Amino acid sequence: MLFERPEAGGKAVLLQVELRRQNNPDQNEFVELARSAQIDVVHVEGVKRDAPHPRWFVGSGKVDELKELLQWSGASLLLVNHDLSPGQQRNLEQALNCRMITRTELILTIFAERARSHEGQLQVELAQLKHAQTRLVRGWTHLDRQKGGIGMRGAGEKQIELDQRMLSERVKVTEQKLRDVSRRRQQNRRGRSRTGTPTVSLVGYTNAGKSTLFNAVTDADVFAENLLFATLDPTTRKINVPGAGDVVMTDTVGFVSALPHALVQAFRATLEEVVYSDLLLHIVDGADPQRQERVEQVQTVLAEIGAQQVPQLVVMNKADLLSPQQVDELGNHPLVSAMTGEGVAELMDRIGAALGVVAPHRVRLTPQDGKNRAWLYQSGAVLNETMLTDGSVELTVQADEKLLGQMRQRQVQVET
Repeated sequence: MLFERPEAGGKAVLLQVELRRQNNPDQNEFVELARSAQIDVVHVEGVKRDAPHPRWFVGSGKVDELKELLQWSGASLLLVNHDLSPGQQRNLEQALNCRMITRTELILTIFAERARSHEGQLQVELAQLKHAQTRLVRGWTHLDRQKGGIGMRGAGEKQIELDQRMLSERVKVTEQKLRDVSRRRQQNRRGRSRTGTPTVSLVGYTNAGKSTLFNAVTDADVFAENLLFATLDPTTRKINVPGAGDVVMTDTVGFVSALPHALVQAFRATLEEVVYSDLLLHIVDGADPQRQERVEQVQTVLAEIGAQQVPQLVVMNKADLLSPQQVDELGNHPLVSAMTGEGVAELMDRIGAALGVVAPHRVRLTPQDGKNRAWLYQSGAVLNETMLTDGSVELTVQADEKLLGQMRQRQVQVET
């Protein structure tokens, strides 16, 4: 524990600080984050400042207003849609005598509640540990200097140094466990690469309907609800795409604006699946009036993890909520409704085209070449097969340039 922090209840006041000449996190999104954490926001208080106050982040007059507002509303929790310094957070809690949660801490709380797999729990733990390291500063009331032991000169080691060392050791252990997870993922990717199986990852802003669409396409049973970060642990399924054969599809965690850097770093093992994908399905809530801003925020995160060069297919979801005029505004992007299934079949054709499927080719194999025949079937490229009178087989295959190159390496005779 740091200092004796006030207890927090389920009712909260949300403080939205608008700093001039800065990109401030979205207020409506923060309200939805609170709802996802099952916190009852009883009041939203706004304030504009040129720069954060060094002591409380907001001015002394606003601190007095917040104190009265908390007493009037019966709330025992203050949510601040920014990240404060440890000193500012401590000073504000002491002045208001209530628990205060920053934007990063709220997202970490939601992630901790939603993580189900061992990997997800490790990633959340790492993010929490790294965040805790930033909270160890001078001024926490228990971090006084320990006394020196018998026969020792001067003061002993500071409590803050002990805490920092324990945290550092736990970070190292957790990072090693995640490296082991990353190695297993790399082995799985190498296995898929050897069989020529393409990988498609769903990315997008949280609550855009990725998991619902994933369920519609793969017949999976991934948890999908109208909540931010409803899906945290990635799920992978194999599907059949017309013309492309077997494809591995992965549902990933959604993004938000100003996603804490510690979370991006902690979830790098999971997000590597995105980086090494053959295609990204960027799912966009077509009914969201801020969809363009959401698209840009997703692109920012993709750039941060090194996935900006992966080919993308932007998919407009929630067609069932759109008017004809809104549909016209969306351009030539695939339009689907994950809830009703509208446009899903057409989307599968677009995925096949985006993966580089080309015109069918004929392949002739000798009766003894059962190995290549089995390999072509395993790659999902075979459309049909004809047995010839001499015992050889003629296969009609549909393949991209990558698979055609592999066929040439295996000395498979290809006829256009």
